[in-house]
Amino acid sequence: MVQVCLNGPRGSVDGAVVPLTPGAMAESAARAVAAGATDIHVHPKNPCGHDSLSPRVLAPTLEAIRARVSVPVGVTTGAWAEPDPAARLARVRSWATLSALPDHASVNWHEQGAEEIAAALIDLGVGVEAGLWSGTDGAARFTASPLGPKVLRVLAEVTDTSADTADGTARTLLADLGPAHGRPVLLHGEDGAAWPVLRLAGRLGLATRMGLEDTLILPDGERALSNAQLVAEALSQYGCAQRSS
Repeated sequence: MVQVCLNGPRGSVDGAVVPLTPGAMAESAARAVAAGATDIHVHPKNPCGHDSLSPRVLAPTLEAIRARVSVPVGVTTGAWAEPDPAARLARVRSWATLSALPDHASVNWHEQGAEEIAAALIDLGVGVEAGLWSGTDGAARFTASPLGPKVLRVLAEVTDTSADTADGTARTLLADLGPAHGRPVLLHGEDGAAWPVLRLAGRLGLATRMGLEDTLILPDGERALSNAQLVAEALSQYGCAQRSS
């Protein structure tokens, strides 16, 4: 599985290729799926271009994307979108008013209130992607969590952005996860580590992701023109890594 991460917390300063409106996200999603992506992760944006957990922001984003693709669509619950844990939980619970819920949502396990957010999503019938960041206590907290067996999958997120050390950081994170409650693991990196970690995922046979959230740069150092271009290159790199393992 190669998930496309359409935009992340990036904004207009990162260039016009980053989709920020529902229409732009839908178009980018459609092209990425045509290029081979089988799942979508998106950060809905308010009119100012900031990540939002408001159902009034989620609804048009989900509707626009689903009008163009039939693959699962997931969203973020990152603390940067709503720093106060109680307010963030209330936002997630308010998704019950949506006519159509996201298929899944990522929950960063090191963030305050993560377990409550995950429990609320499970109650809503939304799949939970457990975001476990390297350099945090997320993996330790997750392995001890009674909710672990109930999540959709684990997002093993390598926050070490050095191409030289990311492979080792990723392997340490995976070791810390252990059996991960038997849940599927999606391994990915960011910025300078995005491509090395993707190739490691290929060698290990793990799911992965790629998109403008994770990197703006292709393996050859050129700036990416779209999510579709990143996905196409990701599939090529992933396949080569699998064959060489």
